[in-house]
Amino acid sequence: MNATAGTGVLLRLALRRDRIALPLWVYALAAMAVSTAFSFRSLYGTEQARRTFAAGITANGSLRALYGPVFDAGSVGGLTAWRMGVFGAVLAGLMSALLVVRHTRAEEEDGRLELIGAGAVGRRAPLTAALLAALIADLAVAALVALGLLAAGQRLTGAVAFGLALAATGLVFGAVAALAAQLTATGRAANGLTGAALGAAFALRAIGDADSATSWASWLSPIGWAEQLRPYGGDRWWVLALPLALTAALTAAAYALAGRRDLGAGLLPQRPGPAAAAPGLDGQAALARRLQRGALLGWCAGFALAGAVFGGVAKGVVDLVAGNDRLADLMARLGGRQEVLDAYLASIVNLFGLVAAGYAVQAVLRLRAEEVGGRAEPVLAGAVSRLRWAAGHLLFPLLGTAVLLAVAGLSAGLAVRAAVGGSVDGGEPLRLLGAALAQLPAVWLTAAAALALYGLLPQWTAAGWGVLGGFVLIAWLGPVLRLDARVLDLSPFTHTPHLPGGALSATPLLWLTALAAALAAAGLAGLARRDLG
Repeated sequence: MNATAGTGVLLRLALRRDRIALPLWVYALAAMAVSTAFSFRSLYGTEQARRTFAAGITANGSLRALYGPVFDAGSVGGLTAWRMGVFGAVLAGLMSALLVVRHTRAEEEDGRLELIGAGAVGRRAPLTAALLAALIADLAVAALVALGLLAAGQRLTGAVAFGLALAATGLVFGAVAALAAQLTATGRAANGLTGAALGAAFALRAIGDADSATSWASWLSPIGWAEQLRPYGGDRWWVLALPLALTAALTAAAYALAGRRDLGAGLLPQRPGPAAAAPGLDGQAALARRLQRGALLGWCAGFALAGAVFGGVAKGVVDLVAGNDRLADLMARLGGRQEVLDAYLASIVNLFGLVAAGYAVQAVLRLRAEEVGGRAEPVLAGAVSRLRWAAGHLLFPLLGTAVLLAVAGLSAGLAVRAAVGGSVDGGEPLRLLGAALAQLPAVWLTAAAALALYGLLPQWTAAGWGVLGGFVLIAWLGPVLRLDARVLDLSPFTHTPHLPGGALSATPLLWLTALAAALAAAGLAGLARRDLG
């Protein structure tokens, strides 16, 4: 039998299973890029205004490390490629990696690939189908981004180059995920290995962009290659050969390793556990803690780093906005009507809340993974009720999100204090800690919506990511696009206070908490009554 027999069937199955999540990823990526282009066209209508804005970026090393250099300051497309190039490439890589792991290692871990392999399916078909699904998603991102930039009146070649830069980065990390799926025995380990590669690529690019003396580091990073393609800044098409060559090499290595291992096993050795469990590991709550703590620690590290980075560039952002009334107005719409530094910090705190909601949804969906994977059934077969089992996991979206926001707030406060110096007092970390924790009710409401879907409509549990995606689009694009207030009110993050610097009112926070409690109660009631599996 041909090693790729059945690839078409598996590809259609993968696309059908991701018919909600994948279009949301593609749409969100394209919408962010296109809305950024329209925002720049509105804010900087003349070439002189755009060049003045870019001059501030070029002179600020911390902003270059965060967003990269501006290669074409004269056009809206050039500014869009600068603003969305790095983060768009990271998101495209993340999308492709999660997609490939979900349809390879995660399927194998849950035992579904063993059933599929019993039919007329070749050994390489699952990996091929996953890589093709990632290719289709990346090409869709490229096409939509290019069409959107054309609709914004930008040059065709630059639009195509920018779209292909994002797609090429997605292909590289899809191939990295394919290789990681052969090395590790679990989906979480494969995602972790790929995430580490993505983080290393971002760090290398940041080091290279921060200073001309270390610019060589950008050429070691696939994210740096997306920059060096220079959409609207020369369109260096030959750079595309680098990510395509790396993708081909990684894919070939993944195929070679796939033929050298047993189904269900990874090539990296697994460490056997102790013969007896530690005293603190008895009981279902301890099991939930053991399953969830690794993800929480990883998210904590990310939030600490993000707080330090965004807090560290606070002074550069303030200098950039100073004297630019239109940019200050945009910042105020994102962060509230207060001083520029507080408006910037409020927008960053709001971003922390949105990302923490992502962790909360992930922690809630762990319940569904345990149920579908058959691991919940033996736990519930003992003297453990469903609500008690769920409560052990739900402590993480409830309290773990508070830990994440506290870490981000304190880290950002310390970084702002170090960057701005005497302009802020020593209480800045505590001020940002309080501002970050004020996002909790909106985070809990997002988690409760995911829990309600899991309890009442388990087949639609993945739509929890769609709910979060809707909130993100409204919170970040709504003020920029001046959407109607009734649309903005659909996101709970619209109702959180604009802190620091804004007014604090307990009423919306209490309403959000009450609504979150009601949704969580509905989800738990549904879980208690429905069939599992």
